[in-house]
Amino acid sequence: MRVRLSEVSLDVEVSGEGPVVLLLHGFPDSHLLWRRQVPVLNAAGYRTVAPTLRGFGGSDRPEGGPEAYSPAKHVGDMLELLAHLEVDRFHVVGHDWGSAVAQGLASVAPERVRSLGLLSVGHVTAVRGAGWEQKQRSWYMLLFQLAGLAEDWLSRDDYAQLREMLAEHADAESVIEALRAPGALTAALNIYRSGFPAEAQFGPEVPVPPLPAGVPVMGVWSTGDRFLTERSMERTGDVAGGPWRYERVEGAGHWLQLDQPEALNDLLLSFLKENA
Repeated sequence: MRVRLSEVSLDVEVSGEGPVVLLLHGFPDSHLLWRRQVPVLNAAGYRTVAPTLRGFGGSDRPEGGPEAYSPAKHVGDMLELLAHLEVDRFHVVGHDWGSAVAQGLASVAPERVRSLGLLSVGHVTAVRGAGWEQKQRSWYMLLFQLAGLAEDWLSRDDYAQLREMLAEHADAESVIEALRAPGALTAALNIYRSGFPAEAQFGPEVPVPPLPAGVPVMGVWSTGDRFLTERSMERTGDVAGGPWRYERVEGAGHWLQLDQPEALNDLLLSFLKENA
């Protein structure tokens, strides 16, 4: 379905009945990333809301530069979307940049968040404090800051470099196809440029509030993730204000929803049941 918000229209998949689970994807995906979780959650008695974030897939790509794609903009979109769907309280699960948006939602509306599931990407304090290995794995985030150069490097030779980065992504070809649309690659990269600029990665650390008290959090990391270290997720427990649960999924890369859907679905259902 297409949902018109005040600034953008979003492509959103809504299905099932019961308590709401908001599913937030990251770079460079769309709501299709959750296609192996949605039917399982629906069958278990949950209503799923899986939006494609602004700048990605079939959702709008507003003009205005990187600031139009800041995490705060995405949080605002989600609050407006939930209001449109008349959703009060909800569970939220975020992957990659969707994790950052999910954390933002929990921070601004903790009383509405039943539980917070973080996949692959933990709290920014934990990511920044995860040591030199994490900085090495995050090299591409610096490249992505370079407008024009990053787009040229990623798309050159029929997206050869992006294909290498997405080597473990089961949907790599369809994701790349969506990025061929005019302005799509820049819009997708803008979340890095607004949300995690170079100074935030390597400059003096600015204190970031911990996750809110009272919100149960589950962090899930996969052993084959070549972009994030286990430490970057484990240390999120140090800043979790509510109950903390840590899980690791064996034999999955960064896109664990597609690599090990059964294992992830079991973890999600267990966590949701704990926090009904």
